[in-house]
Amino acid sequence: MDKLDMKSSDIVDENIEKIGNIFPNVIVESEKGKAIDFELLKQELSKEIVEGNKEKYQLTWPGKKEAILVANTPTTNTLRPVKEKSVDFDNTENIYIEGDNLDALKILQESYLSKIKCIYIDPPYNTGNNLIYKNDFSKSKKIESVESGTVDENGYVLTTNSKSNGRFHSDWLSMIYSRLKLARNLLSKDGIIIMAIDDNEYSNLKKLADEILGESSYIGTIVTRCNPQGRGKKNIDPCHEYHLVYSKSSSDMKDLKISVSSSKINYKNFMRSGTNSRKYERPKRFYPMLVKNNKVYCIELEEYKKIYNEVTQTFDDSYMKKLTEKYENLGYKVIWPVSQSGVEKVWQRVFERASIECKDYVFSGNQIKTPGSDERTAMSLWIDDVNSNVAYGTNKLNALFDNKKVFDYSKSIYTVRDMISLGENSIVLDFFSGSATTAHAVMSLNAEDNGNRKFILVQLPESCEENSDATSFGFKTICDVGEERIRRAAKKIKEETNADIDYGFRVYKIDSSNMKDVYYKPNDLSQEQLELFESNIKEDRTSEDLLTQVILDLGLTLDLKIEEKEIMNNKVYFVDDNALIACFDSSIDINIVDEICKYKPLKVVFKDSSFSYDNDKINLEEKFKKMSPETEISIL
Repeated sequence: MDKLDMKSSDIVDENIEKIGNIFPNVIVESEKGKAIDFELLKQELSKEIVEGNKEKYQLTWPGKKEAILVANTPTTNTLRPVKEKSVDFDNTENIYIEGDNLDALKILQESYLSKIKCIYIDPPYNTGNNLIYKNDFSKSKKIESVESGTVDENGYVLTTNSKSNGRFHSDWLSMIYSRLKLARNLLSKDGIIIMAIDDNEYSNLKKLADEILGESSYIGTIVTRCNPQGRGKKNIDPCHEYHLVYSKSSSDMKDLKISVSSSKINYKNFMRSGTNSRKYERPKRFYPMLVKNNKVYCIELEEYKKIYNEVTQTFDDSYMKKLTEKYENLGYKVIWPVSQSGVEKVWQRVFERASIECKDYVFSGNQIKTPGSDERTAMSLWIDDVNSNVAYGTNKLNALFDNKKVFDYSKSIYTVRDMISLGENSIVLDFFSGSATTAHAVMSLNAEDNGNRKFILVQLPESCEENSDATSFGFKTICDVGEERIRRAAKKIKEETNADIDYGFRVYKIDSSNMKDVYYKPNDLSQEQLELFESNIKEDRTSEDLLTQVILDLGLTLDLKIEEKEIMNNKVYFVDDNALIACFDSSIDINIVDEICKYKPLKVVFKDSSFSYDNDKINLEEKFKKMSPETEISIL
């Protein structure tokens, strides 16, 4: 029972708790307990860097405030669909995004706020050669490319983070901090995030995650023997890596369980031990089990009923002897629940249950044994061969590509599969997707347990090295490798299992907004200048581009079914049946509204320039008020 406080509530502590739920990183230790780091809170609520120099217990580095500012700075960038790279675009619920994951996480904020139940990431380990994405948007791309590194053909700024760099750890921390901060917003209350890392940045990532996610949200660390042969280093040769596991809210998170393969199931003795385990204490559980050809069987129900007389509460010893002789003559080994010391015990199960389950029992060590649960709590140390990133990561990937090495250091498909199995049967997000091992693992796990997990992958389109095996396949970027891996893995899984799962994926690329600057800052232009713009939409953008940005802007998810229909010679998009209906044609007959209203859409969107007259827009609103009053109307 709970002990009463017998005092009024502490309003200050309650307010600190409320602030901590929104900004867990501003909670610090003080002499009197938890307190607010007001300097850090100011930074969270500021669009400019806030200066401050108070000492406190926290992880800090040059550039931390800038990393917070970068995370909190909104973006006008959007996603554009790439149907030619996609598989079953209109129906699949899986998403692959090409672009900087910082932008991707910002773009997904509204649509996927608190909706992701499992995030798995394998970020750069900061070994001295890793690429770091530059986040300083205050400089022009030209200046930035000179000062910070290379700009690829897509305009992405990359730099090698060598160990000679004076900000070696700081640059890496700034990169991870802003992304992890945004990722936390996407986690559901009962969601988990799993982060792979090695010794180079383990301690820093642990402190950083404690700050962003909350120290109380730390579930544990799983160590995997990822490189059994070692790396050839002197003194201590590492063969392991870590997976930090955090929850969004430990109180809302379900117990984490991992599936156990049939070869690893622990079998338990079927004979009961301890209290209430003797023959006369539980007489209905005293009966023989039969073994033949290493298979376990039960006697017949009518035979079982004759062993114990419930009226006289006695056992029929003569009948039990005859029953034993009968089955021994039929070639069975008859096993009664008798201990090695000769004590007559009982079985763990009543006869009715054992007669159904006995096909799964085994006879081992002269004992009847029952299988344990097909799920168990994950251990903190994984040392099985399947956790090798070489044998079951890179080599498995190479096998999909005619034994060519198209990607370095791919994760073990089985390690990732088991990691994501800790989460619920929902969306899995990986914003450092590399060779798309997570997508492969999701499809494999779905085929195995008939699940309905979906994946959202994000990968920067880094260029493949010239004259590599990847370029011999015609791949220009890592995204090309990952996307082809998903296609080939899907084909292989379908051939081997014929499972009825989602094998497709929608490809999107990050690009600038579909809207011209005038759309965001009309006040910066004079009336004469505004008249020069016939449309506030960029000329190279399609209706599909506009639809994607509208879906995101309205907070709808990217996995919804999209259907295209023709109504009164206009192309009309239906998203999730009637969740959203949109038409972006240059010219629209106002009477199309009558047809659209029949579907009772929750939201509709049109282009402002689609209507020839202002009266048409007034009539549009009146028609919806009359025919579909619940519909929300928006104009681009």
